[in-house]
Amino acid sequence: MTMKVVTLEVADRESVTERALSGFKGKPQAARISFASPELLWKVLTARRWELLKAMAGEGPLALREVARRVGRDVKGVHSDTHALLDAGLIDRTGEGKFEFPFDAIRVAFTLKAA
Repeated sequence: MTMKVVTLEVADRESVTERALSGFKGKPQAARISFASPELLWKVLTARRWELLKAMAGEGPLALREVARRVGRDVKGVHSDTHALLDAGLIDRTGEGKFEFPFDAIRVAFTLKAA
């Protein structure tokens, strides 16, 4: 069984476009979710949202109450965080209304340069 890994990265529009074009040319592409800046990545991926992704990784579709139970938080707070992750494209919602993070592991990749 192959582990499904997603890479969260900071990349400019040109890099994302170049990778997409090479995908259209038949070159295999790894799963990636790109952010325009490190600040945006950290704004979307708060500590509590990381906790949700870790609890959901490799678990298949989960009801909101189950996600809240796994992280020991109230449903209302988990609801707003799951919707922020959904809006950012990090998790999916199934036809049955459950939430899913369709990966087993997360890799984070970005380079910080001197200003």
